[in-house]
Amino acid sequence: MHEMSLAQNVREIIEQAALDQGFTQVKTVWLEIGRLSCVEQEAMRFCFGAAMQGSVAEAAQLEIIDTPGRGLCRNCGHEAEIENVYDTCPQCGSYGLQLVAGDAMRVKELEVE
Repeated sequence: MHEMSLAQNVREIIEQAALDQGFTQVKTVWLEIGRLSCVEQEAMRFCFGAAMQGSVAEAAQLEIIDTPGRGLCRNCGHEAEIENVYDTCPQCGSYGLQLVAGDAMRVKELEVE
C-alpha cells in the first residue's frame, strides 16, 4: 500500500510548513488527488489518520479534492477530460493523448492555528 508512504510524505510537508510558518496545530488538510494518480482515496484516508499521529496534524480533518484527468490530443490539439490514459480523443478519435492533468497528488491548503 503506497498510500502509507504518501501519507508520511504529507506529514513531512506539514511539519516543515509548521516550522517555516510557526503554527502549532492543523485543523484541516486539503489534498488534491488526481483520478489518474493511482492513489486510492479511501486507503489514503485510512493511512492519513495513522501517519498524522503525534504530529501537529494529529487531529486534522482530511478533505479530498477529486481532480479529473485531462488529455491533449497530439493530432488535433483538442483538450478533454479523460477517465483512462489510453482514452481516444473525443474530437477526432485518435489515440495518443498527452496527459496534462489529473495524475498528481498535492497538498492544496492547510487550515492552521
